[in-house]
Amino acid sequence: MNLLADESVDAPIVARLRADGHDVTYVAEMSPGISDNMVLNLANRKNRLLLTADKDFGDLVFRQRRLNSGVVLIRLEGLSSKEKADLTASLIAQHSQQLTNAFTVITPGVIRIRQSGD
Repeated sequence: MNLLADESVDAPIVARLRADGHDVTYVAEMSPGISDNMVLNLANRKNRLLLTADKDFGDLVFRQRRLNSGVVLIRLEGLSSKEKADLTASLIAQHSQQLTNAFTVITPGVIRIRQSGD
C-alpha cells in the first residue's frame, strides 16, 4: 500500500510498515515542519493514505470538507512503540480495502472507519 506518514507518526511505525512491504513516504525524512494543508495536499497528489497522530486532520477533513485519499489517525498513547507499530500494521493488513477515501481512528481495542459521505 502507498502511504504518507506525517511527522507526528513514530519512526518505529514507519519502519514496521516498510518491513511489511508498504511504500511509505515519511514527512520527517523529506520536509519536516510543513503545514497540515501541505501534508494533505501531498497525500492527495500522490494518491497515498495519510497516517498521522495529529487530530487537526479531523478538522481539515470534516469541518473544512477537504478532499482526501484516506486518513488514519493513530491514537495509541500509553502503548510501547512496538505495540503501536503492531496495531497499525495489523489495521492496514486487515482493512486495507476499507481505508481508501475514509477517515479511520485507531485506538487501543477500537477501530472506527468512517467512509466519505457518512
